[in-house]
Amino acid sequence: MNTISNHTALSEVSTLLVLRHRNNSVGIVQAVNPSGTLIDVTPDSNKVDTVIRVDSAEHCFTDFYSDFYHQLKDPSEYSFFKVREFEAHKTAKGLQEFINDSSDDERHDLKAYEVSIEAVDHVRNKKSAERDSFAVKNVYGNGLSLISNRSQYRYQIEDVPWEKMAESGLDREKLEEIGALDALLKGYKTPMLIPVLFNDGATVSKIDARLQLRIGDDGELMVKVHRVGKKVDFRKKFEGHKFTKEDRVNLLTSGNMGRVVDLIDTVTGEITPSLISLDRLTYELISLRMELVRIPEVLCGVRLDWEQKKVLLEGKSLFVENMVSKKGKRFSATVQFNTDRQWVEFLFENKFRSSGFSGLPHSEREVPAYFRGIKLRRWQMEKLKAGETAYIKGLVSRKGKTYQGYMSFDKSIGSIVFSFKNPNKK
Repeated sequence: MNTISNHTALSEVSTLLVLRHRNNSVGIVQAVNPSGTLIDVTPDSNKVDTVIRVDSAEHCFTDFYSDFYHQLKDPSEYSFFKVREFEAHKTAKGLQEFINDSSDDERHDLKAYEVSIEAVDHVRNKKSAERDSFAVKNVYGNGLSLISNRSQYRYQIEDVPWEKMAESGLDREKLEEIGALDALLKGYKTPMLIPVLFNDGATVSKIDARLQLRIGDDGELMVKVHRVGKKVDFRKKFEGHKFTKEDRVNLLTSGNMGRVVDLIDTVTGEITPSLISLDRLTYELISLRMELVRIPEVLCGVRLDWEQKKVLLEGKSLFVENMVSKKGKRFSATVQFNTDRQWVEFLFENKFRSSGFSGLPHSEREVPAYFRGIKLRRWQMEKLKAGETAYIKGLVSRKGKTYQGYMSFDKSIGSIVFSFKNPNKK
């Protein structure tokens, strides 16, 4: 059997491959037309950017797939495979090669890797059952691999450049304790600022930064350090764009500018329609070309119609009702596309207050009442307000391990900074 892909991890975003039984051709699913006919594109098509994108979360995917499957006029003509969206092109080509070179018996073995509508409907009808009872089959790995719906990662723990991490004063245990390792392995920035050692070539100092794993130009995994920058000077143009007062207010309140603008590539001079967001912790402006903006078909159980997707594509916020949480509870929230996450995010009212992110001057920012899920005591908050260090215990890592340390409130970034050692002691 030929190798289809060299990855065994699921990302947050998935799409579907289709195998047409009539001619044994493989495509990437694009849509279902009103007559119930499937529309797909070949892996070599220049329309691969228009394929279906689905949230990989079980409750979102099952709702989407059941609705999608039952719209088909004759679903028995097809077999479907759930794959990571950014690997769909490569995986589809590998699957087609396998189909071309295999016997009828070998092709019959693919049945074990299809997305089963019976399994999907079973999960939807029995949401109280354990989530691990549901296994979605994927085309990945060395040949074909059976992958269950467990938490998976873009990068493996053994691939992390731990020597580089050590140069920053970090190791695996520390990253696990503060709840940063999970995000790193999924390819995201750390959700919090981390004190790291920074060598500028002359001196070594400690700075606050968000970390992210990225593939370097040499193909090796590297640690990218996102330092906390100075407050954005909105008087200056950003890639040719001049900020309006509304742009500034939007970026400082929600983190997203809320509209599409033309940016100029500083190297090529190319003009590209883009969205802009602001990293709420480092104050980096982050742009994303519209051709890379992906809006999901289904968001937590709610199928978005054309008008709703258009609103999100324009960078605007959208109020969505009757979504279903991972615990099966219904909720409503405002959502908006964020270029930092490259995905739609939830804008809960107290989200920015708790992180200290607002358009207020540094001196007016308030100390949050909670830190990593623990309600701060009055004496702790008083110390932080006075610019002093406060001790905190009872923090729990994602692996259930308790830890403790010291907090201080940084008014320049409007958030609490955590340290395992007392910064007041040498």
